[in-house]
Amino acid sequence: MERFCFLKDASGFLVVCYYFPPKMSPSLYLVFLLLGLHVTIHCTSPNSSEGKVTTCHSPQQNVTLYKMSSNNADFAFNLYRRFTVETPNQNIFFSPVSISAALAMLSLGACSSTQTQILESLGFNLTVTPIAEIQQGFQHLICSLNFPKKELELHMGNALFIGKQLKPLAKFLDDVKSLYETEVLSTDFSDVSAAKQEINSHVEKQTKGKVVSLIRNLKPNTIMVLVNYIYFKAQWANPFDSSKTEEGSSFLVDKTTTVQVPMMHQMEQYYHLVDTELNCTVLQMDYSEKALALFVLPKEGQMEWVEGSMSSKTLKKWNGLLQKGWVDLFVPKFSISATYDLGAILLKMGIQDAFTDHADFSGLAEGNGLKLSNAAHKAVLDIGEKGTEGIAVHEDRFLDQPEMTVLHPIIQFNRSFLLLILEKTTRSILFLGKVVDPTEV
Repeated sequence: MERFCFLKDASGFLVVCYYFPPKMSPSLYLVFLLLGLHVTIHCTSPNSSEGKVTTCHSPQQNVTLYKMSSNNADFAFNLYRRFTVETPNQNIFFSPVSISAALAMLSLGACSSTQTQILESLGFNLTVTPIAEIQQGFQHLICSLNFPKKELELHMGNALFIGKQLKPLAKFLDDVKSLYETEVLSTDFSDVSAAKQEINSHVEKQTKGKVVSLIRNLKPNTIMVLVNYIYFKAQWANPFDSSKTEEGSSFLVDKTTTVQVPMMHQMEQYYHLVDTELNCTVLQMDYSEKALALFVLPKEGQMEWVEGSMSSKTLKKWNGLLQKGWVDLFVPKFSISATYDLGAILLKMGIQDAFTDHADFSGLAEGNGLKLSNAAHKAVLDIGEKGTEGIAVHEDRFLDQPEMTVLHPIIQFNRSFLLLILEKTTRSILFLGKVVDPTEV
């Protein structure tokens, strides 16, 4: 089993377990939506064509991509902490890499302080890392994530719906297509109902029917909609035996609330550790190819301490401490979803001009006045035993496991825990969240 390595080439990734219901597609879906109002634009688009790479060569050898992994991880945890303030004591679930890629793509059409604010909010120091290098890094990231894999379905993409009266610059169209694999679709926003149906149908198709009716209302003066989505579906390297799932197990939501959930059970060898500094237990487990999941179980009363301490350095530290051994594991089988209005959060993270009349998106189209009116985000995850619907599990794999003894540590995820899903090649956090109540969908 490979181990998680956040920056190194050879070793694997931090691992953890997730489970997918046998009749439920174990898929993760994310939609990031930006709505722009009033026609826009004038200025020179960033020179992102420098250093363009038109094919997806070995991104694991790309220094920029590795540098970005730490930036993207720290952005992920910073955004996570914002969610804990906005939605305290609730489930949290989102796709950091999708939000980062969507904002970076948006920066292609931004100029002056609007562009600077977007990129700096992502954690980049523009005096150290040139804009062209950032865009090239995101190109490698998207290309690698979308590269076909045998047993892993993973695809991230963008679609930009623009009003028919908006005249996008040829350079912008070329850059978003080559760097971000983005479709640009001319849309008649004067017919609000038809435009809403067009966007929702596109999102539903790209997320294999999981995200429906994303947009419920469109303002009459909408001129641009940016949709970012990610589709993920994978099987566990070590699937769970559904016959060992206990249907009515207790999960502690808080000191006075307990809910009943199906609890999956497996005796298996995992990389795991107890972090005495952060007062938490960490368990890692691979998917069958190029991805992994990570569970983090804080000691009772220590969730806030762990949440405040998470960073790219934390992941690297864990990688050096993880040890492989037999574990008697219990994890709930559940679905989790979350929808966020990111506008207020992005403002607090430094993206201010983009939402005001000071917005400068003159690298996107001719004219002026374009600004963002809203930013919405939705992600969904199903966790069950096998990892992929319809994947056969050989019965003899469970016969090889040893009898349980008191010598094996017992790890029970029967109270609030953190979860991460990572892609190994790019060291990217695909999904990040907190499970407070696994019965809430």
